[in-house]
Amino acid sequence: MPILTKIRWRTIISLAIVLPIGLLYSHYRHSVWWLNQEVGGIFYEIFWCLFVFIFIPTRRAVWQIPLWVLVITCLVEFMQLWQAPFLVWVRSFWWGKMLLGAVFTWADFPYYFIGSGLGWLWLWLIYRGVKLK
Repeated sequence: MPILTKIRWRTIISLAIVLPIGLLYSHYRHSVWWLNQEVGGIFYEIFWCLFVFIFIPTRRAVWQIPLWVLVITCLVEFMQLWQAPFLVWVRSFWWGKMLLGAVFTWADFPYYFIGSGLGWLWLWLIYRGVKLK
């Protein structure tokens, strides 16, 4: 099996692990007292790192994707301060709330950094694991 195919399959399997965990977390976070809403940012960052890596599975992308995901996520967080009618409408749907968020909070930013760091580590492990064999 070609190396790129192996990388993509490992990334797809990783997404199949992270996505349900993130969605379950967003649904059940209120039932466990020590989990707060902001922790979901970790899963959000890792998901986007893996998702983009499917399309750009290169060594260089292992470093660039988490950085760009972090920058874009921070911009999306600041965009939550903008309450344009169209954005309010999009955020009224579950998927809009999951993608764009609904409320700006500074507390999200540390989790974005942690998630991007873990996303980088995950991509590095996928890439390194395939390249060493």
